[in-house]
Amino acid sequence: MYNFGSRVRYSETDEYGKLTLTGILNYLQDCSTFQSEDNGLGISYLNESHKAWWLSSWQIVVDRYPALGEEIDVSTWPYAFKGFYGYRNFTICDKKGKYLVRANSVWFLFDTEKDRPVKIQPEDIRGYGVGTEEMLSMEYAPRKILVSEDYTISEPVMVSKHHIDTNHHVNNAKYVEIAREVLPAELEVKELRVEYKKAAVFGDAVYPRISPTKEGYVVSLCDGEGSAYAVVWLRGTTERK
Repeated sequence: MYNFGSRVRYSETDEYGKLTLTGILNYLQDCSTFQSEDNGLGISYLNESHKAWWLSSWQIVVDRYPALGEEIDVSTWPYAFKGFYGYRNFTICDKKGKYLVRANSVWFLFDTEKDRPVKIQPEDIRGYGVGTEEMLSMEYAPRKILVSEDYTISEPVMVSKHHIDTNHHVNNAKYVEIAREVLPAELEVKELRVEYKKAAVFGDAVYPRISPTKEGYVVSLCDGEGSAYAVVWLRGTTERK
């Protein structure tokens, strides 16, 4: 297990003084990035190897949003590698060790020269200690998200430079941020699932297709032809505590 401690900053909070959903995703991504960097398997290694880890799906359960100034502990561990897929859990806990956030994620290793997924080699995962940690106890959802034919389309969002990360694509958290912006502001998301389909790049137009569900919303972030970049499923409540 890899972990680091932090404290919720004012710049990471919303109008309610709580860590934002984007902030949660950033902490989780930062934690796995720190582990890779500390193992010597970070961005430099991947660039030299012409490889990249791309996210296939998220499932994030928010038990409680941490508040401004609250001390938190962020942890991650990969629990399996199969073919070109890697499976990784995350948690955010309060200072007493109680879960605030629990998450599962599926990644795949991509050959940036051959433009295709590539089988994971022992040197790609050295130092991760796979098999030393069990899967996190949570109710695991399928990666596939069902998309309704009944939807409304929001105004398109143009991909700008602030959306782009070191892979020169829209960052994983930014898709969620785009989806969250087209939903009611009072919605407090308690569970999030994301299925990533293809990468959006600078200059692309993203068309959010919004479908209400019994539990919340499904937002398909599509190109002009209706092909999805990512599908975001959100369960939540408007009754904030």
